[in-house]
Amino acid sequence: MKRTLLFLALASLGACSVGPDFHAPHPDLPDSWKDTVQPGSTLAGKSDSQWWQQLGDPQLTALVERAAKANFDVRTANNRLEQSRVARQVTGSEQLPGISASGAYKRARNSSVGVADESSLEGKAPFELWSSAIDASWEVDLWGHVRRNVEAADAEVELTRAQRDGVLLSISAETATDYIRLRGVQARLAVARQNLEIARQSYQLTKTRFDNGVTTNLDTANSAAQVATIEAVLPVLGAQQERLINALSLLLGEAPRALHADLIEPKAIPHPAPDVPVGLPSELAQRRPDIQQSEAALHRATAAIGVAKADFYPRISLGASIGSQAQQGSDFGDWSSRTWSYGPNFYLPIFQGGRLTGTLELRKHQEQEAAINYQQTVLSAWHEVDNAMTDYSAERQHYTALEEAVQQNTIALSTARDRYRQGAVDFINVLGVQRALLATQSDLVDSATQAALDRVQLYRALGGGWPKG
Repeated sequence: MKRTLLFLALASLGACSVGPDFHAPHPDLPDSWKDTVQPGSTLAGKSDSQWWQQLGDPQLTALVERAAKANFDVRTANNRLEQSRVARQVTGSEQLPGISASGAYKRARNSSVGVADESSLEGKAPFELWSSAIDASWEVDLWGHVRRNVEAADAEVELTRAQRDGVLLSISAETATDYIRLRGVQARLAVARQNLEIARQSYQLTKTRFDNGVTTNLDTANSAAQVATIEAVLPVLGAQQERLINALSLLLGEAPRALHADLIEPKAIPHPAPDVPVGLPSELAQRRPDIQQSEAALHRATAAIGVAKADFYPRISLGASIGSQAQQGSDFGDWSSRTWSYGPNFYLPIFQGGRLTGTLELRKHQEQEAAINYQQTVLSAWHEVDNAMTDYSAERQHYTALEEAVQQNTIALSTARDRYRQGAVDFINVLGVQRALLATQSDLVDSATQAALDRVQLYRALGGGWPKG
């Protein structure tokens, strides 16, 4: 028996793990992708892990950092990560021997006509039985059944870590998005109020000219309608402002209007630096949480094949027990009351009705599905990055053109008003130029907002580079 136990212990040291070993995939960058890198973007360098700081707004930075700690989705994701770590600890315990202690006392009386009577009293009197034992057991993992389970549990931890990182990235991007939209709405409010003041001045001008008999009531009515049209926009924009403040409050786990005092004062739309360090393709695969999650799922599925294969092989465990048993409390613990046992346990599946074969085939198909999902995730990532770079570059060009349009419309409005005072043009010309200025100013604000949003989307497509904890 000693030789048998020694042989099993030595065999466990040289045991193998059946099933395929996992090798992390290395996605290749499509040849066409390098040709689509937009101006202002590069394929070298690493993305800033605190990417929102590139937007140059300290208040936004503070909001994102608060959301990373207080958001309910983030807290739930952190909790799930801790659950997976504890589950891995439970699975890992199967690699070590299990030791337990037990003890019992009973007073009983057996039947005088029963089959067995451990008291030898033939049921004529009650008896006492004292017992205690220390038991130990350990599975000799010859085929890697336990090791593959631990490997799958490690992959599950990595999967939930990637899910947590994905939630962090999503919440930080959503916080930045709502903040940028809020500043954009506030900028549109400022444009509307500025144009409202101009419209009111025009109304006073037409009213004065009408009172002096220089113009008709048509000019007065048109200018009054322009004032009312702009005034109608203000409450709509004001409602959008309040909704965005509440959206940010929810992201931070705060009650409605909790951030009203902090955010109601208008500030400039974040204007990031033009260049974006896209990074190398291999770094993109390491940064994007969805790619990390797909890789971990593929690793878990690969390890599950090893577990299914190991189920075809014998499972051997070693057991040992030492204790004491006595019918008298005074004898309990004496050398003569000692009990002990040791030896191996052997299990071999002979006929399972196709369960093991079916399970193995199922695990293989699940691994194939995980591999397909990984390829799809990587391809989607390339598309998202390419589209985000294209959108960001195009919006920057759009913004530059709108700046020129606003500048020219401002000059045109000033000229038209001067010529109207001189009676050289009708008010309809002034009104048309003013409407064009209002439209281009609003478009410029929208373009500035969209450029900042496209920058956030680009960082989101790049994975954000959130550091792992």
